[in-house]
Amino acid sequence: MARTPIWKSISDTLSGEIADGLYSPGDKLPTEAQLSARFGVNRHTVRHALSALVEVGTVHTRRGAGAFVAQRPTDYPIGRRVRFHQNLRAAGRTPAKKVLSVISRIASPREREALHLDEGAYVHVYDGLSFADAQPVALFCSTFPANRFPGLPKALEASGSVTEALKAADVSDYTRSWTRLTATAATPTQALHLRLSEGAPVLRSVGVNVDLSGRPIELGQTWFAGDRVTLTLSDTP
Repeated sequence: MARTPIWKSISDTLSGEIADGLYSPGDKLPTEAQLSARFGVNRHTVRHALSALVEVGTVHTRRGAGAFVAQRPTDYPIGRRVRFHQNLRAAGRTPAKKVLSVISRIASPREREALHLDEGAYVHVYDGLSFADAQPVALFCSTFPANRFPGLPKALEASGSVTEALKAADVSDYTRSWTRLTATAATPTQALHLRLSEGAPVLRSVGVNVDLSGRPIELGQTWFAGDRVTLTLSDTP
């Protein structure tokens, strides 16, 4: 069985302590000398561990000053209503979205099943990137029935907001029918968008949203950067 590299163990320990609130955003971490003494390693190993935290955006360094905590993971509720901007603002973060692409194509068998579509039906597919305080936190792919929402692509490209685009299509409200969560590893393209190392842990959420009559309107997939978001279960109606 392969052993975990010492630098990785140190990086994971420090990341866990930051997530637990032992260090707040802006706090200075112990010096390289202090960390070397604590973990019984040389400074080169400590630098490797800190570099890993810098790469994923948890820590930033200033020459001659040391290493500082950049951010703590954002609490993100998963419940009947999943609203990105509301969730991030409630957590004290500034939300933003980047539209990567909006295309229309024939639905896959999985999409037809989730959205209750006939064979040969078309869907609109919205791929985007979500940010919290200018830091990428999630990559998402939302799929909608094209026949019901013919004007949705233009609305999504204009606002980037699913909620606003659906309101323009006379869907005043919607809720989550079901959600599945799994842990996986970042692919090369996911890592590039999320500014992670290839193979870094990501949390994958798959779910279906329905309108007030219970009719499926969206199949959503989201890949959250594992060290930047803490998913929490919410009972909010």
